[in-house]
Amino acid sequence: MGRVRYTSVLVILALALAVGVGLWRWWQGPQVQGYVLERQPLVQTVVATGRVVTTSRAQVGSEITGVVLERHVEEGDSVMPGDTLLVLRSDELAAQVREAEAALTELATSRRPQARVALERAESELAQARRETARRRTLAERALLSTEALEQAEQAQTLARNALDAARLTATALAPGNVEETLLRERLAALQARLAKTVVRSEVAGTVLTRDAEPGDLVQPGQVLFTIALSGATEIRVPLDERNLALLALQQDAMAVADAYPQRPFPARVGFIAPSIDPQRGTVEVRLAVDPVPDFLRQDMTVSVNIETGRREQSLAIPNDALADVQGDQARVWVVREGRVQRQEVTLGLRGLAMTEVLDGLRAGDRVLADPTTALEEGARVRFAPRAAPVSGSGEDAATRNELPVNFN
Repeated sequence: MGRVRYTSVLVILALALAVGVGLWRWWQGPQVQGYVLERQPLVQTVVATGRVVTTSRAQVGSEITGVVLERHVEEGDSVMPGDTLLVLRSDELAAQVREAEAALTELATSRRPQARVALERAESELAQARRETARRRTLAERALLSTEALEQAEQAQTLARNALDAARLTATALAPGNVEETLLRERLAALQARLAKTVVRSEVAGTVLTRDAEPGDLVQPGQVLFTIALSGATEIRVPLDERNLALLALQQDAMAVADAYPQRPFPARVGFIAPSIDPQRGTVEVRLAVDPVPDFLRQDMTVSVNIETGRREQSLAIPNDALADVQGDQARVWVVREGRVQRQEVTLGLRGLAMTEVLDGLRAGDRVLADPTTALEEGARVRFAPRAAPVSGSGEDAATRNELPVNFN
């Protein structure tokens, strides 16, 4: 009998305890999940996708028409100023150069000495003509010679003088450094210059991107045979959504990752922000300088970049899903204080896809609801259950999302 009574008491006590716990839970309110705010480092980045470009490219062609005899480079080859790219057939030009050289040699060894000899002979003949004229004039004055014979002597003297002038002009023209030699040397220089153009050389240091010539091809002036990416500065060109323009500034640091080498990130820096917006795409072009340039980068590689647009070493951060009624830098959150929920206006700072900085309205240790759309009444009692904050980082490809997001790392 006593045993039955003891068992009944235990059952009644258990029921009373369960009712008490239930009433206590009811008094405390429903359980809600949320975040406990704390200070932590925050880095705001703009995420985008762009392509690797060199700041300059050189297009190389031939200055003369010719047939390609040899091609010395392939795509991807590195070249330096003066390196041979291709050689054109030059048989006819080489023959013309040899002909011009022979003409110069003939001038020095034959025509010039002959002109000197002709000048000396003309001087001798003029002297002889003058003596003959003087002798006949003396005879004519004595009436020992006819006037006609004197006139013939004077005419011969005039012809000799004209011959001397002509010989002197010829010798002067053929003298070293004068007209004839200058013309021949200029002709030779022109032919040598044309012959030199049969060897197409690089004028710059860089990497061959394209080649459009093969042995046997007929090439003409104006035809692009090679495209060379100049060595030196390398950039990443990125089209950023214009909504992010206010966050951008020159010299901002960035981290880039080539799609082909995802395990080898490299630094970059904002070096140019376009002054205009692309009206069709709603984007602004940003160029990031890369220095030093990784050895694996190639022209037109696809690269993802995270541009650091803001940093806080210690900042009060709140997950974005806890924010409601966001208007500019103002928002509302549900805060749990002393077991009751209440609305709280907050001022926001750095903002991103995962986390946002709180400048005013909250402090470290505050508990905020994860669901800002809850139907709870202001001042309602709740039981708070902490939830882990979302992991920061983008993990998204801007091109895939068809937009250029802002996010925190």
